[in-house]
Amino acid sequence: MRGVRYGEVLAVFDREGRLEAEVYGTQLLNDCPAELWDTLVADEIAGEMGALYVKLNGPRHWVLDGLGAKVAPVEPVLREFNGLLTRRIALVDLGQAPGSAPYTERRVDRGAQFFWDAGKPVYELVAADGTVYTMQALCIGVDPTMNDVGALDSLGSRLQLPAGWTYRIRHPDEELICDTTDEMARVLQDEFENTYTVI
Repeated sequence: MRGVRYGEVLAVFDREGRLEAEVYGTQLLNDCPAELWDTLVADEIAGEMGALYVKLNGPRHWVLDGLGAKVAPVEPVLREFNGLLTRRIALVDLGQAPGSAPYTERRVDRGAQFFWDAGKPVYELVAADGTVYTMQALCIGVDPTMNDVGALDSLGSRLQLPAGWTYRIRHPDEELICDTTDEMARVLQDEFENTYTVI
């Protein structure tokens, strides 16, 4: 899966006074072709879906090596956006805060397993308290020059990390596994919207 392109449409709804995002992704359906992705207009999609607003999340590229078992946290409805086929894959509880500042952890109900191969590079943020967030996907929607994993070698010098945080690259001796099939995933993004998860 490393390097495979995908995109997501996040539709935010008011659910009994709390904000919840439904995540529609192209993962395992298509590679989010630019000629379709570039036609998407967030405000138009929000109007069609009756959502408060829509965030176009991507395009993105996986920085992991495999996807495993998937349980359905929500009925996996197929939906097309201007011909771009997606599947509803996750729910994100936004509480009462619609935005998400960089380096702010969110809980995501995605019910999935992610794998990083032994010996392959992994890109990590280490928080001041020692929590490690491993990059699962890079984003080219914010900075189109970040179009492959080679751009990640110098990413640390570009990040405005919180005090006490560090960015590192390592090559683990053993396969890394993130299993959130029966628990909420802990996820955050940097200012380029690259996405990291706690393993």
